[in-house]
Amino acid sequence: MRTISSRNLWMIIGISAVLSTLLLVAGFGLAVKDLLYPKGQTFAGNADMPALPAGGKLSESKDIAITAIGDSLTKGTGDASGEGYVKQVVALLKQNHPGVSVRLNNNLAINGLKTKQLEQLLKTDKSYSFALKQANVIVFTIGGNDLFQTASSPGKAAGEMNLDKLKADLPQSLNRLAQIVKRLHAINPDARVVYVGLYNPFYDIPEFRDGSLHIQQWNERTYALLHRYPNMSMVPTFDLFENAIGRYLSSDHFHPNHDGYAQIAARIVQSLE
Repeated sequence: MRTISSRNLWMIIGISAVLSTLLLVAGFGLAVKDLLYPKGQTFAGNADMPALPAGGKLSESKDIAITAIGDSLTKGTGDASGEGYVKQVVALLKQNHPGVSVRLNNNLAINGLKTKQLEQLLKTDKSYSFALKQANVIVFTIGGNDLFQTASSPGKAAGEMNLDKLKADLPQSLNRLAQIVKRLHAINPDARVVYVGLYNPFYDIPEFRDGSLHIQQWNERTYALLHRYPNMSMVPTFDLFENAIGRYLSSDHFHPNHDGYAQIAARIVQSLE
């Protein structure tokens, strides 16, 4: 029986250590790349996705294909499990409709995305439009970055945000949202579309508490936009977080945690039933 010499043993240990280090560096690099240059996941599937039954139940459909678009809320930022609300919606639908095929075709959400960028994607990116045509359920979030990022200067804390600027930026952002909704309908007029309403993550900060009044204006105008289309709806979230910020927000005090996303997912599924 052959034995490994001390020299060979140390050589094997050394090689293993180098390989482990290389894997660690590669993994870290991919993580940093995702943070700096986030991308949505893509799925090459069937472009001829049948519409859900008009006014009917999801159980009447044999196939539910979901495409998700929007900002970091749809990407699931803040959820340590990585599920976000999108994957939890899929899980709930599978649980509620065991005889129906439910799958997530695409999650094209991008961290930091604003209405201007989403409108441009819908207008010019053919692969983006193709992904939306594959779905008969579309879920999306947008608008939070427009309001909160433009209402504060770089490096400023939430309490130093300018509420007057937030209010002034509302009309322009809402106009872009109207174009987004219009383009979504043009790309896939048959899909059930669910928009997740905005909430004020800084409700517990006295200086920014009144921001909720402007957020409510956004939600009211958005509801009016979506109400024009019988296949579109909005789920409210402001009450969830204003009443339980400590319970449902992640440590960044902006994005939901896993439980917060679970609450959003439950409301989306309720709106689809």
